[in-house]
Formats: sequence, C-alpha cells, structure tokens
Amino acid sequence: MNLVRWTPFHDMTLLQNQMNRLFDGAMQGWPGEANGTRNWVPPVDIHETDNDLIVTADLPGVDPKNVDVRVENNVLTILGERPFEPVDNENVHRVERMYGGFARSFTLSTPVDADKIQATYKDGVLRISLPKAEQAKPKRIQIAAAA
Repeated sequence: MNLVRWTPFHDMTLLQNQMNRLFDGAMQGWPGEANGTRNWVPPVDIHETDNDLIVTADLPGVDPKNVDVRVENNVLTILGERPFEPVDNENVHRVERMYGGFARSFTLSTPVDADKIQATYKDGVLRISLPKAEQAKPKRIQIAAAA
C-alpha cells in the first residue's frame, strides 16, 4: 500500500510561486521609468535546519552596500537597489534585465535569535542564516524505563 501525505503548506507555496511568476511575466514588457528602472523581485529560497532558517536570494549585479537586511516583529525584510547604468555614446537596442529598487518581506515560521543573524554575499548570492531561538529548537525527551 502506498501512502501519500498531503502537505497544504507546500502546495500553497507552489501556488504562490506560480502566481508570482505569472504576474512578473505579465508585467515584464511594460515600460518602467524613463531612466530604465522599475521595481523587480529577486528570487528567494528559504529552508530550515534543526538550528537555523536559511534564506538565499539571487542578487546579481547588486552591490552589497545597496542591500539592507532587517528583522522586526518576526518579519525578515530585504531591501536594495540595482541601479541602471546607461552606456554613453551607444544605441541601446533592448533592456530586459530588471533595474531599480526591490523589497522582499517574509514572516518567519519560527522565532529567531536576532542578535546572532549572519548575512554573507558571494557571487551575487545573499545568504542569511537566522538561528532559531532556544524555545523554538526541537528538544529530545529522555524516556525513563519503568522498573
């Protein structure tokens, strides 16, 4: 017999990702500001270990000095900007990459220790490690054997 476990959170996350892609794709051809900027949404992965929540965001071409990461009231917010840099004395034929400001906010599924959060940036990828607060970590309960 094959048992299948339904995971509504996983299914809702897949639906949210599909809806985001649908709306992002619909807006992609629309003109932005005259300077080539428009809001964009960098893709993010979130996973969990026993001790941490890990957030990974693709931010190619973004200077880490232009990124602000903060946690407040159990909400992680990533703000930043990838400026449009026009090339002088050249005719631009196509601009498909997104430029301008971005903001992503995520309600964290578990309380975190804000004083121990670490963020690193390498090869255009931002990695944020959010250690779980002690009360949120799983605890193994020792079972006493009855005599």
